[in-house]
Amino acid sequence: MKPREILPALAVIIGIIGAHGADACTGITLTANDGGVVAARTIEWGESEMENLYTIVPRGYVQQSMLPGGKTGGMTFSSMYGYVGLAVVRPDWVVDGMNEAGLSAGLFYFPGYGEYPPYDANDNANTISDFQLVSWILSRFSTVDQVKSAIKNIRVASIDPRASTAHWRVTEPSGKQIIIEFVDGVANVYDSQLGVLANSPEYPWQLKNLNNYVNLAPGAAGPVKFGPITLRAFGTGSGLLGLPGDFTPPSRFVRAAFLQTYSIKQETTFDAAMQAFHILNNFDVPLGTEFAPGDAPVNMPSATQWTIANDMRNRVIYYHTMYNRTIRELDLSNIDFATIKFQSHPLDATKSETIIPAQIDR
Repeated sequence: MKPREILPALAVIIGIIGAHGADACTGITLTANDGGVVAARTIEWGESEMENLYTIVPRGYVQQSMLPGGKTGGMTFSSMYGYVGLAVVRPDWVVDGMNEAGLSAGLFYFPGYGEYPPYDANDNANTISDFQLVSWILSRFSTVDQVKSAIKNIRVASIDPRASTAHWRVTEPSGKQIIIEFVDGVANVYDSQLGVLANSPEYPWQLKNLNNYVNLAPGAAGPVKFGPITLRAFGTGSGLLGLPGDFTPPSRFVRAAFLQTYSIKQETTFDAAMQAFHILNNFDVPLGTEFAPGDAPVNMPSATQWTIANDMRNRVIYYHTMYNRTIRELDLSNIDFATIKFQSHPLDATKSETIIPAQIDR
């Protein structure tokens, strides 16, 4: 990106990571009977249509991180592994994706609770912007243990100190997964126990909050005697009465945890990836719900701009968007990362639904 293009892009991304309408990402993780793992998530932004891209990065590709204020001169790193990721605003701002080793990584918003280490201009060589951390992880590592070790030796900085912080989920094909959160300038790395992630507050709090829903269970509740009458459920699923349905991060974390935990385990990783889309349909955010009536700044199909499922067994990324619910695939096995050129393309070639006429016998 040319210098004159950096400031407009910077302004957009500062808005994205600093505004109230941006904190609605939801992630789940599914395991199939064939041993494969799927890391899936949504990404939301209701203030405007983002420039949503997919980026293909070859082995040996060299990147340099931006620094606070949009300046260049941060960490330089080259790709040991080729990778494919979904990016926002700029091709190198990959926020979720997978590398050829099957490692998956994703950025989630973490407003109000995170704090990166203080920026130190004397340590620019070890400083990377938060919106390029996913690219660094995918380009350099094949296991979560490698990421755990390396994260202690770098400094993460926000492109603009006024903007929200982020946290990250990293998953390897074995199913081992970690959550990375910077709090009070310190990197906290948690082994993910459920495979679920949302936004604020911090991950340990989200796990503790699940205890508030100890009464929930799949299936039907009752019937129970209630004095002289008998109480019976109106329909199926009454065991989950009280499951929160709003779009706040704590409620989405609880909802995702229960829907993921009680989903039926699929035979193949492909089937699990398709199931992930069905589960994440419960987290699509209708645009008007983020704003007071009449205050929505744009008219888009959804605040959920895209949904992704990473099949780490077969090395396939599936996604659909707010404009087109048809699932598309990026098959890493069809890419020669030794010879392919760095490239990026819009997620939607045409911003319209794919409508297939149903068969009608004449």
